[in-house]
Amino acid sequence: MSVEARAVDCPTGANPMSHKKWAIGDRFWLLLLLLLSFIMAVSVGPALIDFWGLFKSMDTIFNGTDEVDFMLSIVNNIRLPRAILAMLIGGALAISGASLQGICRNPLADPGLLGISSGAAAAAVIGIVFMTQWSVPDVIRPYLLPALAFAGAAFTALLINRMAQVNGKLEIVTLLLAGIALNALFAAVIGLMSYLADDQSLRLITYWLMGSLGAANWTNILIVTPILGLSVWGIYRKRHELNLLLLGEANAKYMGVEVDRVKQQLLWLNALTVGVAVSVSGIIGFVGLVVPHILRITLGSDYRFLLANAMLLGAAVMLLADLVARMAAAPAEVPIGIITSVIGAPVFILLLIKQKQKLAFGI
Repeated sequence: MSVEARAVDCPTGANPMSHKKWAIGDRFWLLLLLLLSFIMAVSVGPALIDFWGLFKSMDTIFNGTDEVDFMLSIVNNIRLPRAILAMLIGGALAISGASLQGICRNPLADPGLLGISSGAAAAAVIGIVFMTQWSVPDVIRPYLLPALAFAGAAFTALLINRMAQVNGKLEIVTLLLAGIALNALFAAVIGLMSYLADDQSLRLITYWLMGSLGAANWTNILIVTPILGLSVWGIYRKRHELNLLLLGEANAKYMGVEVDRVKQQLLWLNALTVGVAVSVSGIIGFVGLVVPHILRITLGSDYRFLLANAMLLGAAVMLLADLVARMAAAPAEVPIGIITSVIGAPVFILLLIKQKQKLAFGI
């Protein structure tokens, strides 16, 4: 991108150093929220654990007591992998939602609206039904379902890309309409598979569609971390182009942005991000929609800071939602997708009311 294009990131007459100083302060509070959420996620549960006491006792682990071994086992095998996976998925869904809203210039755009999540879900549901009927070996099952979900997301992205092409250009209106049509199609596929499923498969389908981090383990984390890291970094690198797209495609082209190329790159990066996230957690709604809205209203819409802030807040929100999911009906577990919807929907309604009041009073 040209120097001229990068200059647009800083509003005329604004002091960039002052703006950066405020941004650093905002990020500090978000990091603090994430740290506190992480400590709570590791410490709070049916078995209450002293987070700091656990670290103090680690030097006596080899001579330690059964209580220390018990605490370490809970943290290392259950809570720590779950907390790390929650941060990865929450941050990935939030930055994905923020970037999709940027390229679509539509505040309602998110992975669910474009059908990417539904495509991943449909492929996973098909896999759940036929794994039972074909007696797929248990060794393959933990890896087959994530692979199918990712393949479904990639296939959906390919379909959307083809359907939204008009004279070789990716049109936003056609993109959104294609997403709505594919959502309806994949909902029908999921309904048909649910009708054909037996009781065991139907229960797994229902639980998976509602989202859960119950399958978190170190193997999943080692698989998804490098992929999500690369895709999220790819999205973050497009922050300057996303800022310019807010001015309109014509202005962005004038400033040196290859608009169609950027939109296609971001579409594929989002497909990769959402496909990997959904493959290990199921469908988790509202994170990619609400988190960017909260940040736009409170901290501004500058994509140089919005994307990173979205990752931090999305990770914290996911940690807190998973904590509620674990504790609301302990020792049973509520699907995390229900928690994010119950929290996200009222917050989103309040944000809409606040925005409507601002428009009404011309603020």
